[in-house]
Amino acid sequence: MAVAELWETLKQAIVAYTGLSPAAFFTAVAVAAALYHVVSGLFAAPPPPPPRPREEPEAEPLPPPVQMGEVSEEELHQYDGSDPKKPLLMAIKGQIYDVSQSRMFYGPGGPYALFAGKDASRALAKMSFEPQDLTGDISGLGPFELDALQDWEYKFMSKYVKVGTVLKMAIPQAQLPLKPVRPQPRHQQLKRS
Repeated sequence: MAVAELWETLKQAIVAYTGLSPAAFFTAVAVAAALYHVVSGLFAAPPPPPPRPREEPEAEPLPPPVQMGEVSEEELHQYDGSDPKKPLLMAIKGQIYDVSQSRMFYGPGGPYALFAGKDASRALAKMSFEPQDLTGDISGLGPFELDALQDWEYKFMSKYVKVGTVLKMAIPQAQLPLKPVRPQPRHQQLKRS
């Protein structure tokens, strides 16, 4: 008897609050639930694809860096990435770093491949890709260029292993000029012409 009274009260409340008959009210609720289920299914993320077996072989781990000691510039050229069995080396301010872990940047075909196997101090300081700047000679650089070079050196020191130094060739005493050559002021050059 209590259930019958509860049903009668519920029917009267549905009619009073919605203006619908109980059958119309429950039909509307069922349609709304079905519509919600369909619409939410359209916007749901698709299930993830099943994992595929790996066909690519795993990349071989890099060998540990080999300490080179003092190396001439000619010897350093042998480590430009053209031989995949050799480490990829690059120098900054005479310090040689093993950049093999970044072969995609410094190896053949990479955006910085021209720096590999060389002391690229001047090019890095000037942010230049010109062949004449691919040298370790940093004479004549301005303070901003030297700061940029210092930033590059810190980056290399923190990211790569130092494996050696570039051997500087001594100029024989007989080839040194006897006295320094000083450029003449422009007004003296004009007088002589």
